[in-house]
Order: sequence, then structure tokens, then C-alpha cells
Amino acid sequence: MLVKPTTVIQWHRHGFRLFWRWRSRSRRPSVDREVSKLIREMSSANLLWGAPRIHGELLKLGIEVSQATVAKYMVRRRGAPSPTWRSFLRNQAEDIAAIDMFVVASASFRLVYVMIILAHDRGKILRTAVTEHPTAAWLLRQVTEAFPWGTAPRYLLRDRDASYGSYFCNRIEAMGITQLVTAPRSPWQDGHVERVIGSIRRE
Repeated sequence: MLVKPTTVIQWHRHGFRLFWRWRSRSRRPSVDREVSKLIREMSSANLLWGAPRIHGELLKLGIEVSQATVAKYMVRRRGAPSPTWRSFLRNQAEDIAAIDMFVVASASFRLVYVMIILAHDRGKILRTAVTEHPTAAWLLRQVTEAFPWGTAPRYLLRDRDASYGSYFCNRIEAMGITQLVTAPRSPWQDGHVERVIGSIRRE
């Protein structure tokens, strides 16, 4: 029988589709209707039970099914959707402030340190200051002047710069501020203030 090469290729592709469909068929045994009904009843009667708890109770009854099977036949609960990560950060942003420093060269080629304190809720720069020798006492004075009495944030996000000494940390804790220290070499963990620094450098 004479056929075209494209016909042979089409036969091969069809044969491979049938072969892989046969190989990928489900080999899991089907669950009895009584077991699936029992799983639904248990999940409906016990709203706080998850798949692991129901799976354990079924094993006590001598019914051996996998936990994935239990999760498959559980009743889907329709409740209020949980808040997203973005909404969580938006709700907590008013209690977070960030502090960071970067180095710039002046017109006389002298290196100066620029300090920025940023509020996360509106992205507003609360305070900026410039010095040639940043110390823990100088940084603490900038923080106390940025947050007058009763306006201190709950969390202060900072990096692991050596300028933040024990004196700075102790006074910050005395103000009721919890310090959130980023991981080493992880500027993305303080992304808000890093973007502000990048804008200042570009402009």
C-alpha cells in the first residue's frame, strides 16, 4: 500500500496519543459510595475538622482510604473569603516605618551619609538628615525628632548597618518600638525605602 510520508507521521502521532492515554489512565481504586457519603456527613457535622482529622477517624473505624481521597470528597464550605496578602499589608502599613542610609559624594568630593525615615502607609518621607559621621546617638536623635510624643510606630524596619549600636537598640525598645532587622544582603526586604533611595539617586 502506497501512502504519503505525512500519513505515516499522522499514524505515529495517533498511536502515541493512544499509548500515553493508556499509560496515564487512573489506576486508583474507586471509593465505595457508602464511604464517600460518610466522609461528606462527617465533614458537614464537624465544621472544624479537616482532612487529617477525618482520615484518622476513618482509620479508627477500619476504613483505609488516603488523606487525598478524604479531601476530595469533603463538603466544600462557602464562607467569607479570607483577606489577601495585599490587604493585610495595607491594614498593617500604618504601624510600620523604615529607616535607611546611603552615601553620596558632595560637590567637593566628600562622602556624606544621608538618612531617610519613611512611613509605609502613605510612602511619606518623615525625616531626612545628612552627616559625615553617623553614630548611634545621632541616629536615635533623628528617630525621636521624627516621631514626637505618642506618634511612634509599632515597628521600625532597618538593615544590619553597624551604625545601629546597642545604645540605639535599647532606646528604641524603651520607646515601645519593635525593630525588624532585615536578613544580610537582602535589600528587597526593605523595598519601600530602597525604591525611594533609587529615585533620589536617579534624580
